[in-house]
Amino acid sequence: MSIADTQRRDAFRRRIMARNAMLMPGAFNALSARIVEDAGFEALYLTGAGISNMSLGLPDMGFIGLNEVAEHTARVREVVELPIMVDADTGFGNALNVRHTVRTLERSGADAIQLEDQVMPKKCGHFNGKQVVTTQEMVGRIKAAVDSRQDDHLQIVARTDAAAVHGIEHAIERAHQFTEAGADILFIEATESLEDIRRLPALFEVPLLINLVIGGKTPTLDRDALDQLGYAVVLYANAALQSAVCGMQRALPQLLKNGRLDEDPQLVASFSERQRLVNKALFDDLEARYSGHDE
Repeated sequence: MSIADTQRRDAFRRRIMARNAMLMPGAFNALSARIVEDAGFEALYLTGAGISNMSLGLPDMGFIGLNEVAEHTARVREVVELPIMVDADTGFGNALNVRHTVRTLERSGADAIQLEDQVMPKKCGHFNGKQVVTTQEMVGRIKAAVDSRQDDHLQIVARTDAAAVHGIEHAIERAHQFTEAGADILFIEATESLEDIRRLPALFEVPLLINLVIGGKTPTLDRDALDQLGYAVVLYANAALQSAVCGMQRALPQLLKNGRLDEDPQLVASFSERQRLVNKALFDDLEARYSGHDE
């Protein structure tokens, strides 16, 4: 654990505690993370759905494992300085697996780790047919996560999907027990009514995250409204993913139709912009230095 890691995590924790609706987009690989940082956001979310969709071409139904998430976390950590909240699904097993998951992802560069109370294999929070474990089992997962972190500044995000299974009041009660178990941030997934969205932040002592899935089940309010309500984080986990898919679906048919594709800024990023985003100038400088050509 480096001093820089601790300082970044401490600053991130304090930023979350301000509870002023920090916008947090999701990233699904290193380049999308760099684009998030380049756009000026304060933190990013490494999305399990994004890894499943973009790396495997599969839906968010529990197909990825710890090794894949850890590898993506390390790659993202290498290229951005932003705090990273990592989607660790269910923790990939029981409380003992959660212990291993938290230690692995902390070493990989996570600044906050999200764990949820679904039964394995999990599903996207906005899919039908979800199942959740008992409150007692999820409390055990959270306690294991809290106990296993090496840096106390690493935040544990406790997500419940129980609203879809047992109703919102049960989800609220679960969330209170998650707080007692040591969760730093709460995440009540797939809240379906504006009334509930408006009342939830005032019910908890710890910061609350809201997940706005484009086309999903949760009604959308803008950041300013959510700030007034007291939300700490406004998550757009797959805005980058969906916009990337949209861009490909616009550009590639034009290539097929016309037999060529030029540097049209309405369809593609320029060659120079692509090289800027991957920091090619740095590697040109390093190549010159190590080859002796800069003398």
